[in-house]
Order: sequence, then structure tokens, then C-alpha cells
Amino acid sequence: MSFIITIAVVVVIVLFVISVYNSLVRARMQTQEAWSQIDVQLKRRNDLLPNLIETVKGYGKYEQATLEKVTQLRAQVASASSPADAMKASDALTRQISGIFAVAESYPDLKANENYLKLQEELTNTENKISYSRQLYNSVAGNYNVKLQAFPSNVIAGMFAFRPADFLSTPEEEKAVPKVDFGSNGLGE
Repeated sequence: MSFIITIAVVVVIVLFVISVYNSLVRARMQTQEAWSQIDVQLKRRNDLLPNLIETVKGYGKYEQATLEKVTQLRAQVASASSPADAMKASDALTRQISGIFAVAESYPDLKANENYLKLQEELTNTENKISYSRQLYNSVAGNYNVKLQAFPSNVIAGMFAFRPADFLSTPEEEKAVPKVDFGSNGLGE
């Protein structure tokens, strides 16, 4: 009788370990899938940028340095060796894209150009999707990391060398409060 009880306890323990292991694998895969969604949006943005750059180049004088920097950062995003490197390059690229949109303010014909407007809208939508994907990734990574730290799954995670997922963070320069100044355009006092 004690032999049967021992076997039953061993079977329950094995089934428990298998269940927890599978839930950890599922959480890790969801984290990787969430990163993949970010990667898809980064690729989409990288595919749109050459068209935007060519459209902007077609209009008078522009800031060559801004366009060159966008091209350089686009290549860095495409060749990043880790999610952290990709997001660092992506954050810098986002700031440069804003620079291109600012350059367009000086060229009324460019702002009215249908191709430019479509590209600007596509890039804006893509930036929004990247932002949403980053939020989703952090949420999924958080759930996965909780499983790695919560008992008893932390014991199983340690046995099978599961590693925590890194969170994506906002660069410090993007956390700064933007300065609004109406004085320079006649709207102030």
C-alpha cells in the first residue's frame, strides 16, 4: 500500500513539474512573440523611410544631415544584434523622423504633396503600433518575470535555467516635459 502511495505522490510531483515547466515555456514564448511584433513594426518603418526620404529630397533645400542620420539609424535598427540595441537605435530614429516632419514645415508644397502626406500618415501609424507593441511586450515580459520569481514556479525556473526578460524603457531625453512657447509666433503677450 505504501508503494502505491509513493508512486502516486511521485506521479503528482512529476505532473506538477511538467505543468509549471510548460507554463514557463508558454510565458517565454509569449514574450518572444511580443518582441517579434515590435520587430515587424520596426521593419515596416524601415521599409517606409526610403520613400519618405526620396519624397523630401525632391523638394528644394532640406537638412541633409537629418536625412543622412535617418538613413544611418535605419541601418542600425536593421542590423541590431539584440532587442536592447534595436530599441536604442529605434528610439533615436523616432527622434530623427520627427526632424523630417519638422523640415516639412518649411516647405508648403511638400506638406501638401499627396505622397508625402500618405507616407507621413503611414509612419505615424507605424510609430503608434511600435508604441503599442512596446507596451504589450513589457506587459508580457512582466507576467513572465513574475512566474520566474513566484513560488513554486521559481524553483522549476531555476532548475531549467529560465532567464528573465528585459523590459523596454523610455530614454531619458524622451521623458523631459516639452516646452511650449507661444511668445515667438505672436500668440503670446
